[in-house]
Amino acid sequence: MSESKRLSNRELRSVVYAAQSGIHGTGVFASREIATGEYIGTFAGPEVRRDGVYVLWVYDAEDSDSAVGRSGRNLLRYLNHGLPCNAEFEGFDLYARTTISRDEEITIDYGDGS
Repeated sequence: MSESKRLSNRELRSVVYAAQSGIHGTGVFASREIATGEYIGTFAGPEVRRDGVYVLWVYDAEDSDSAVGRSGRNLLRYLNHGLPCNAEFEGFDLYARTTISRDEEITIDYGDGS
């Protein structure tokens, strides 16, 4: 990827913002139209060993022992679950699965039967 990683809230605000969600609490919304396949940002925060609020786990589906967790410290910690979702993680990097309209809530599949 040629684009630099968006980790800080300042960098992310060019693409997303946090606001009250109709799904749950606070959500993440598009600041502008985001094209299908476009890199949105990187879920940033310290590595953790326990589950908790705003923790994202990344692992190989065939090897759950390889799980790495991060405690979210940027705006992406507010992503809500939605099916169908319009974004997905590749590792800790978030990409648009579909075109996301300005002011549309960005959702991911939590993958836990929610």
